[in-house]
Amino acid sequence: MQQFTGRITADAKISTVKGDKQLVSFSVADNDRYRDKTSGETKEFVTFFNVAWWKGTGIAKILRKGAIVTITGRLAVSAYTDKTGKAQASLNCHANDIKLVQGKKAEAIATQQAHELTEPLDNLPF
Repeated sequence: MQQFTGRITADAKISTVKGDKQLVSFSVADNDRYRDKTSGETKEFVTFFNVAWWKGTGIAKILRKGAIVTITGRLAVSAYTDKTGKAQASLNCHANDIKLVQGKKAEAIATQQAHELTEPLDNLPF
């Protein structure tokens, strides 16, 4: 199993495959950076992962563009030829676990918890 964290690039889509099986699919961009030893320049690069979730479609509601997620699953590489005949590859992940790190729902939960912590403490027994 591999784990990575990144931002969802577009809202998750639900597809029906092989008759009645439903699939939630979305793409995650994982940003990374390093300092080049020869030039001292900081270089950034992005790795894109195509994620497949087979465990139910309810999660698609919170998998929205821009949300930060941590994905645990099995990675695979697919090679293909694009329309121009150029060789391409993609990184695919069959997800076993998805954790929402930051998104509209996560922000709503954090706001609610912060509100609960700042409520008046008039009813304390001491």
